[in-house]
Amino acid sequence: MADGPKTPIWVGFDLGGTKMLAKVYDANFRELGSERKRTKEHGGAQAGMERILKTIRKALETAGVNPKQLGGIGVGFPGPVDMRNGKLLEAVNLGWEDMPLKKTLESEFGCPVTIANDVDVGVYAEYRFGAAKSAHCVVGVFPGTGIGGGCVYEGKIFRAKSCSAMEIGHIQVNPHGKLCGCGRYGCLETEASRLAIAAEVAKAAYRGEAPHLRGTIGSDLQEIRSAVLAQAIKEGDTVVEQIIRRAAEKIGTAVGNLVTIMCPDVIVLGGGLVQALPELFLEPVTTVARNTCMPPLIDFFRVTVAKLADDASVLGAAAWAEECLQGDNGGSKKKS
Repeated sequence: MADGPKTPIWVGFDLGGTKMLAKVYDANFRELGSERKRTKEHGGAQAGMERILKTIRKALETAGVNPKQLGGIGVGFPGPVDMRNGKLLEAVNLGWEDMPLKKTLESEFGCPVTIANDVDVGVYAEYRFGAAKSAHCVVGVFPGTGIGGGCVYEGKIFRAKSCSAMEIGHIQVNPHGKLCGCGRYGCLETEASRLAIAAEVAKAAYRGEAPHLRGTIGSDLQEIRSAVLAQAIKEGDTVVEQIIRRAAEKIGTAVGNLVTIMCPDVIVLGGGLVQALPELFLEPVTTVARNTCMPPLIDFFRVTVAKLADDASVLGAAAWAEECLQGDNGGSKKKS
């Protein structure tokens, strides 16, 4: 593959659960153009690949950028990835398995490509540009439909030999708990994800314990989103606040154990629910983490809220591509 341009353009691509987002950045990571499409759940891996290619092409067109100007493309994917070989290992909700995304994108756009977990690159963005700028070790915890985790250690994404790591959502916090999508019982996701919180809130609304919520959307699980939960608390549904606080405490337990093992100096909490109710997560997670970790480590870390919101994964994917392809961390750097 030919060497890239002296002042390369970078593309970040975030393959979220319901949307695809591609953004084009200049060498200083100023946005030049973008394109967003819905992620279709039907049609299989081949149709999904075509949709990815169309989204990136449209973003380049919007930015007025020729693919020959690209230094590289970085992809963030919500699931396990083979970072070495550039494959999406599994996307259960989309029915995709072993998708050779790196190979396909490099062939299509003629530039090197890096593939990483979306939370990994989101945490990397917070390390480069956001709430954990220049931290020695940062751990990210992002409650959503599941709970994503990531770590950046000394400027590098922490990973296994070839695949992504830090599946914080699957730490077991209740051995007698609910069945998780991974097949185990009592994972953190079953106790503290937005979906788990919404399920408990729906039951409370059905029982009449959350009158505002019951009077507006009833107990429809699909309608219980982050903004709805925040409004319910504002309108006096105290049970909703109690449910979220208990979930935050479970996250705090997991974080405290991670502090004992890794001693990160910064823990970043992100995701839509955290952004909607930052203080409701920040205080319980911090308190429980300090009560859970090894006592000498209590003052060695701080918990903070992510700054980059929805842009974190797509910006981080582009920045990680730059780091791997121009840096010296061994990632996917091309030999000259």
